[in-house]
Amino acid sequence: MSNPLTPTPGDRPVLVAGGISDSHTWNLVYLQLLIEEHGHRVVNLGPCVPEDLLIGEALAHDPALVVVSSVNGHGYHDGMRTVTRLRETPGLGGVPVVIGGKLGIAGPCGDEEAAALRAAGYDAVFGDTADGIAAFRRMLEALPQRALV
Repeated sequence: MSNPLTPTPGDRPVLVAGGISDSHTWNLVYLQLLIEEHGHRVVNLGPCVPEDLLIGEALAHDPALVVVSSVNGHGYHDGMRTVTRLRETPGLGGVPVVIGGKLGIAGPCGDEEAAALRAAGYDAVFGDTADGIAAFRRMLEALPQRALV
């Protein structure tokens, strides 16, 4: 049996990244464990991820999914800039990208902000609520799992 952390041919990891201004790490650890629990390999880029680093890693890993997380409340503004840069990059236009967490400093992200994030290029927006986490779990269950040899 192979090491579960070793990529197999065709294995596409899930990239996890904190927003460019977000220095929190426990949310990223939680996401990594949650995603791995659902059978996916994770490349965790850590907090304060610059767009150039995220783009470079996405090009290098050909991820099944990119997850951008925010705890500091600046997720909406940071996320708009990040997804715009990702979607402008040749080869990344079709990569699924989601964002979640505390996306606004004034409270939960409203329907208008979530719609704007989706219009900018996110495939899904998850709030920092029990409903948001449940929806994220359902999305993970629908992702093709990696083959364990």
